[in-house]
Amino acid sequence: MTYKSLGLAALLTMSAMTLAGCEQAEKGAQQLMGQAAQTAKQAIDDTHKAAEQAISEATGGLISPKKKPADEADETQTPTKTI
Repeated sequence: MTYKSLGLAALLTMSAMTLAGCEQAEKGAQQLMGQAAQTAKQAIDDTHKAAEQAISEATGGLISPKKKPADEADETQTPTKTI
């Protein structure tokens, strides 16, 4: 083996290792972004619930939180019996 081919093999090996490291870093970054998004969503939900509770307490329950459309759809549907 010549020094030139040995150097080329070493360069190709290092390039492959670098690419593998970049893919791992990208996967790690995606996981962190997913966790950060979930944490932010939870914080928003908690803040929303606290605000609804504060409004309800301040108004003496005159203003109640609005129901979500999915909740309303569940209440309007009547159970059907199969015979």
